[in-house]
Amino acid sequence: MNILAIDIGNTNISVGLFLEGTEKSIETVGGEAEDKLAALLEKSWSKIPYSKSAKEKVKDGAVVASSVKPEWTKMVKQLVKDRLGENVMVIGEQVPLPIAMAVDDPKKIGVDRVVAAAAAYAVVEQAVVIADFGTAITIDLVDDKGVFLGGIIAPGLGTGTRALNEYTAKLPLVKPTRPKTPWGKNTEAAINCGVYYGAIGLLHEVVRRYAEKIEKWPYTIITGGDAALIKADCEFVDSYVPNLTVKGIALAYREYLDAKGTPEEE
Repeated sequence: MNILAIDIGNTNISVGLFLEGTEKSIETVGGEAEDKLAALLEKSWSKIPYSKSAKEKVKDGAVVASSVKPEWTKMVKQLVKDRLGENVMVIGEQVPLPIAMAVDDPKKIGVDRVVAAAAAYAVVEQAVVIADFGTAITIDLVDDKGVFLGGIIAPGLGTGTRALNEYTAKLPLVKPTRPKTPWGKNTEAAINCGVYYGAIGLLHEVVRRYAEKIEKWPYTIITGGDAALIKADCEFVDSYVPNLTVKGIALAYREYLDAKGTPEEE
């Protein structure tokens, strides 16, 4: 099966193209850039082959999405309908969640967290932490049996700097970067050090506490837009995997087809 996987986040939308189960491309655009998104969807969908067995000329593929922003979900569904002539299958609605959940209400957990966790466990097959550094920081734990136990949610680096700027009288807006020293010699640098090392320290402390509870240090993966920024100072992290959520969307859909007993090619 060929899949167009769409990760609808709080700030950006990523589109992944998977042909016969192989990742071909993943591209990201700002969620407000509707024209660019439409062009990306059309370009990606054009690479999906036509079905060889169908009597009519139809594409042999599916459009599958996970979303944390309902208004953008509506926009993506309309774009896909208008530009591609297809319907979007949404993880958690038409497509079941791809991992066992030990949380109070699985339907209230961000689908992006769930599919990323499923993708991570499918590869490492052991207890694993998935830390996503984006608009928010999420740090989730899957146990050795492949059960999603839950996690933490905290402000992302950029969210932190914006909050300091918005809720104080004099603090400037700072774009997070990797600091040259652990301390700032001016206000801008001090803010930058605070959010940067605060994020790394948060990750280390949370993983340590998870390890105490499960009595082993879990394999740790970081992903998300700011993961590339901090990875050089995260010696305790095992892997940096960009676009893990997009990979998880494709995995969830393949598992859904397997559960239905639907062959990938008819």
